[in-house]
Order: sequence, then C-alpha cells, then structure tokens
Amino acid sequence: MLTLESITTAPTATTRDEAIREAGERLVARGSVTPDYVDAMFAREAEVSTFMGSFLAIPHGTNDAKQAVLASGLSVARYPQPVDWDGNEVRFVIGIAGKDGGHLEILAKIAQIFADQSQVDRLLAAQTDEELYELLSGVND
Repeated sequence: MLTLESITTAPTATTRDEAIREAGERLVARGSVTPDYVDAMFAREAEVSTFMGSFLAIPHGTNDAKQAVLASGLSVARYPQPVDWDGNEVRFVIGIAGKDGGHLEILAKIAQIFADQSQVDRLLAAQTDEELYELLSGVND
C-alpha cells in the first residue's frame, strides 16, 4: 500500500483543508480513489476530527464513499511547519483509502509507530522522501 511515490517531505499546504485536499489528490494520482473520495474526506472531517495525536492526522472518506475506492492506498506528507488541525499541531498527514477492509491492519501498524515517541522523532528528523519511506515501510509487511 505504501510506495515511495506516495510520500512527500515537501508538501505545500498550510491549512487543514489544504492538507486534506493534498492527501486526497495524492490518492487520486496513484489510482487508489476517484475525485469523489476527496469530497468524502471533507465530509468525514466535518463529522469527526481525524487528528490522532503525536502530530498525526489520518484523513479518510466516509463509509458512503466505498464506491469511490478503486484500490487500497496511502499518501504520506510530512510538513516542515505544523498545520493547525482544529487547535492541534499536525506534522504528518496520512491519507488512507481501504478496499474491502484491507486498510484496518495498516491503520493498526501506523498507530503502533506513532505511539512510540522515539519513532516519531526519527520520522520528524528524516531528510528525504526515501528516508521517510524506509522508516514507514514496515506498514507494508
């Protein structure tokens, strides 16, 4: 699910909504979802915040958007400056789309990584997309 092409250490968003759009557009670009899924990501955020703690937000679509998911996929952006996510600082935005529940195990692995402060520190210190990919690639196992 995670590929080097789905990661960026140089995103351009400066607001929560821009970051959600960027995450969704990366999922569209890799063929995981249709553009309708991006709208569903905003609908989900309106229902409940996708801020998870540890500088992490995981925007994703609503259950009604299942038809917009073509294949399970992730998009990862690490922001150089914190994005204000409804009063919380976010440095990592991981967009996720799951086909047939395939994303649930990935979510558990992401949660495990971000529960470990030393892992978060390493992710924050990564200098390149490749380095960030290497640190996160365990989610594919």
